[in-house]
Amino acid sequence: MFKKLFSSSLFRSMGVYTTSNFINMAIPFFLMPIMTRYMSPEDYGITAMFQVITGFLAPFIGLGMQDAINRKYFDRDRIDLPKYIANCLMIVAITAVIASFTLYFFSNQISKIAFFPQEWLWGTWVVAIGQFLVSLVLGLWQVQFKSILYSIYQVVMTLANMVLSLWFIVGLDLKWQGRLEAQILVVVVFGLLGLFILYRQGWMNFTFDYGYAKDALKFGLPLVPHALGGIIMTMTDRIFITTMVGITDTGLYSVGAQIGMVIALIEGAFGTAWGPWLFERLKRDDTDKTKSTIVKMTYLYFIGLFILTIGLSMIAPWFLSFFIGEKFVGAGKFVFWIALGNAFGGMFRIVALYIVYVEKTHILATITFVSAGLYTISNYLFISWHGSLGAAQSFAFIKFVFLVLTWILSNRVFQMPWMILKK
Repeated sequence: MFKKLFSSSLFRSMGVYTTSNFINMAIPFFLMPIMTRYMSPEDYGITAMFQVITGFLAPFIGLGMQDAINRKYFDRDRIDLPKYIANCLMIVAITAVIASFTLYFFSNQISKIAFFPQEWLWGTWVVAIGQFLVSLVLGLWQVQFKSILYSIYQVVMTLANMVLSLWFIVGLDLKWQGRLEAQILVVVVFGLLGLFILYRQGWMNFTFDYGYAKDALKFGLPLVPHALGGIIMTMTDRIFITTMVGITDTGLYSVGAQIGMVIALIEGAFGTAWGPWLFERLKRDDTDKTKSTIVKMTYLYFIGLFILTIGLSMIAPWFLSFFIGEKFVGAGKFVFWIALGNAFGGMFRIVALYIVYVEKTHILATITFVSAGLYTISNYLFISWHGSLGAAQSFAFIKFVFLVLTWILSNRVFQMPWMILKK
């Protein structure tokens, strides 16, 4: 059974996704020594807050439509998928307009809370929309196991982003403004390219269907608090560090987080391949034997994540001492806790898939929102006790809580033989 699985589309796809994610990581990673010498920790702090605001807008604009489309792909024999996709795009067009007015009328308040220049807020709206279109195309390729197209699109986009960033920051000396301009320009181009690809591949049939729109909202809306909770967990630490310690520490934290993201990139590659494979496998072969094999593979993966986390944490301080400028050496203290949190996040992604499979996404929304509330409290307390390092510790702690709650509820809606090791 294992031999068959290791030669299956899951592991072929995972290999491509892993390679793609490592290239994706390597491009900005190896450019970091240049960036840290032309940008200050404060510049990094501003670019980090740009990502936070963009991430906060994204769930309200996307409303979980991409996840609805990815799930309905497996029911394409019963629905008109191009019409379903088009109805999702109509919904996103409406939410984008609403978000633009909200951003305009509350721009002053948002700018003060996030310590971000008010005149650049428009860019967060543009990037949020562009990222939705990009993720929609990537999601469709993912569920079709078109990992090569997925990887090429993703890597070329990242490469374009970093080339433009270098030109604007190093060549034109635009500092953080150049970094934001590069991101905005690239996302606009690739977002429009994504729309063109959807059109050319026949994935859009713009006929309004109340039933499809209602179904998409029923599936996607419960994911908004889930996504929002995740964004709050990304946003809270940076806002608290900025207000309680200073934006310079926010920049250091962002660099440390980028190193810790190595674990997130690895688990992201596995999760991207695992999700479609798991759904297809459960739909075709829902036997006890198959479930036992899946659980064993899952535990092996979890052990692998822990080993990688420890290895990265041991290497990081030595690596950072010569890799980045002296201004950013303080980022090393965050790596272990962020890597550990990302490992727990990777485990969560796996157990949460069973909840998505049975289409009970409201459970994820509840768990994420509760965890986000706890994260806000724990962030404040941990930062009060341990300074900016407390944010990283709080991140790992809450990710663990998140994993445990999801695992328990996941097994209630779709039972798997998780206690197999006791047999």
